[in-house]
Formats: sequence, C-alpha cells, structure tokens
Amino acid sequence: MAILETLFGKKKKLFKASCQITKEPIENGFGYLLTTADVIASQKYWDMIMTEPETLSYTVSHFKNNTSGTQMRSMIFEKYATITKPWIVSDSIINYFNVDRNAAREYAQKWWASEGGFTPEKTGPASSTLDSSTFQNLKQYAVMEAGRSRAK
Repeated sequence: MAILETLFGKKKKLFKASCQITKEPIENGFGYLLTTADVIASQKYWDMIMTEPETLSYTVSHFKNNTSGTQMRSMIFEKYATITKPWIVSDSIINYFNVDRNAAREYAQKWWASEGGFTPEKTGPASSTLDSSTFQNLKQYAVMEAGRSRAK
C-alpha cells in the first residue's frame, strides 16, 4: 500500500501567482508586493482604472455631471481601497507606483517564500492604514478627477 501511495499520492500544488492588476503570470521569486495604500496612492493607477473599457462609460458620465457615473466611480474606489491583502504586481506595472522598489521586491520574495503568507506592515484596507486626510485626498482624486483627459 505504501508503494501505491508513493506512486499515486497527492503531490503538493506548485504555488503560483499572477499580477493582481494586469493578470499576467509572475515567476516564482519575482514581482513586487504592495499594500492597498501603496496602490490607491497612485494617480497613474486611477487614471488607468477609470478609463478601462469596463469603466470608461462611468467616467464619461461623471464628467457630464451625471451623478450615477460619480456614484459608480465611488464604488470602484471603495472596491479597491478596501482590499485587505497585499498586492503582488508585475514588473510591467510597477512604474505606476511611487514606492521603494527594493523594499517591495524584498517583500515579494518573502511573500513567495511563505507561499503568500507574508504581509508587510500596514497591510489592510487603506482607510485603516492611512490618516483620514490623506485617504480623503486620494479618494477625491480617484472619484472626481481620474481619467479627465481621456473622457473629454
């Protein structure tokens, strides 16, 4: 019986990850680990998110003073700002964020080594890890300004 278990026993699944923004696969040991606060602090990120094909109509609606567009943009912001886990992101998107890349790379390596168990300090919803004024300023940009140049 032991031989059969050795031959047909369950193999440990290989830990894999893909970028939480671009969805591209990330090789083991690579990528960057960011907190939700790191992500939502990026205006470039919000300009991208609010002008994706799925969200562009809300952005256009918002800039035409339609409250339903503004409400949807607010909901989109809340969706991302409340993420509790760290974000693993790829080399192709890291330029959107103003972070210490060396630290983010080290965090990613610790995250890989722990098979996703490592969490950097200040991981959690942005409203819990940022001061209220900073959070409100970031929300203001994301909801009211992001994507303006593409929507007109």
